[in-house]
Amino acid sequence: MYGILKVGLFLIFLKDICMFNFIKDKLKKIYSHVTEKLHAIFSLKTIDQSTITEIEKLLITADTGVVITKQIIKDLQTAYSGGQLVEGADIKQLIEAKLLEMLPSGEGKPAQIFLLVGINGCGKTTFAGKLAYHFTQQGKTCLLAAADTFRAAAPEQLTAWAKEANADLLIGKHNQDPAAVTFDACEKFKKEKYDYLIIDTAGRLQTKDNLMKELEKIKRIIAKQLPDYGIQTLITIDAMLGQNSLEQATIFHEATTVDGIILTKLDGTAKGGIIFSITSRLHIPVQFISFGEHINDIARFNPKEYVANLLGDSVYQSTKNKS
Repeated sequence: MYGILKVGLFLIFLKDICMFNFIKDKLKKIYSHVTEKLHAIFSLKTIDQSTITEIEKLLITADTGVVITKQIIKDLQTAYSGGQLVEGADIKQLIEAKLLEMLPSGEGKPAQIFLLVGINGCGKTTFAGKLAYHFTQQGKTCLLAAADTFRAAAPEQLTAWAKEANADLLIGKHNQDPAAVTFDACEKFKKEKYDYLIIDTAGRLQTKDNLMKELEKIKRIIAKQLPDYGIQTLITIDAMLGQNSLEQATIFHEATTVDGIILTKLDGTAKGGIIFSITSRLHIPVQFISFGEHINDIARFNPKEYVANLLGDSVYQSTKNKS
């Protein structure tokens, strides 16, 4: 009986993996199509009204959002009517300029405490390990706190990342009050004089009200326990989720003011164009990108490289400009 159960669980797991690979391959084909089309348009020596219509379709496909796309198309239309757009290269130059205007710059205020928020499955725990590694590679000491006490696999996952990052870890008990874990982490941070504290929180958006109250409580504790330290709240945004990410970011920002964005899973299968809608609405900068499964697959966000990648130049794939 136990053997049959194991086989059944394996088949379910295999089915999930196959479905994930199917979706990932589908996305890759979509974005390859977008990239090829954009390159073709940008190479044109003459353009007409149909060129702008095609650009509109491609921007929507790349998840830049309806509002942002309409803004860009309006500017393209005005420039075209005024005779400023003659060839494809002119279109690319205007789009690049407009997209860069929508990305707030800066790494945010100096901080030693990082509170990571975001829905489950968006790469929050993985990024916590990568960020710890980012600091320990600079010779700094880092404490990770597993304040997601409701997701059973979260402590084990963070334990593995902490070990690889050469960072210390504080784990709470299953279903323990996340605020209590945060309190203990703050005490340990002060007592043992760490350089950085990274707190991984729960992301159960389906219990939105309770989750937001938890985050508010956690932030109050950090502010009370560590009043003399810089604190940043960073939200992880999955580049593959498209328009859903805008609603998620808005909900979190309303409940607990977000200082910066981490764009995760930016590995070539998703372009993450939704980030323009988020930064335009919330006026918060993207600070980091996360683009793979290895612990050093992390980089400071570079707006120029990101826009180039979105428009098909694949900068992140070739250089992965890390800092």
